[in-house]
Amino acid sequence: MHTPERGRDRRTLIADSAIDLVAAAGLRGLTHRAVDGAAGLPAGSTSYYFRTRTALIGACYARLAELDLGDFDGGATPSSSPSAAPSPAPAPSPAPSPMDRDAVAAALAALLYGWLTSGRSRQLARFELSLEAARNPELATELHRAGQGSRDRAAGILAALGAARPAESAELLVAWADGLLYDRLAGALARSRPAPDLAELTSVTRRMIDAALA
Repeated sequence: MHTPERGRDRRTLIADSAIDLVAAAGLRGLTHRAVDGAAGLPAGSTSYYFRTRTALIGACYARLAELDLGDFDGGATPSSSPSAAPSPAPAPSPAPSPMDRDAVAAALAALLYGWLTSGRSRQLARFELSLEAARNPELATELHRAGQGSRDRAAGILAALGAARPAESAELLVAWADGLLYDRLAGALARSRPAPDLAELTSVTRRMIDAALA
């Protein structure tokens, strides 16, 4: 019997399987039939929930954003932990202390380090899938919506640290993080320096936070 809960579970399974396929074989491997096989579902299941390739890729965007935000909420806010709900952000302070910035930099660097190492496959899939949005206006809208959560989280943290224009600063900070991830996973330094030393990454992240708060 089909139920809404079962439908949600199927959609999540399909999106996860599609992301894994893209990570392993690129977009050329993303077909409805291949996703059915990877998910262990009867033939036609993927097309039942996502009739078009655009719909399937859009589902991947939403699922990737959900997973990334789960990581973010579990590690990028110093007062939170994966097993507990994030604590409310502290009230903005006009003069944030260096310790506050250090804690945020350490948490964000650890998050990025995880995505560069154990989480690299998912990030590679995210970058490959995102390129489709450059040629598809519908997907461009979906991608922007999916990425808004990360920008909002970053803006909240920067506001708590006293940023004068947290939304603008968050866009630049997230863009820097995306650029770093791309460069080390698929760009010029992907082979020679795929993951920077965590201490080095923390130091660079602290400088970027300082710049965002300047």
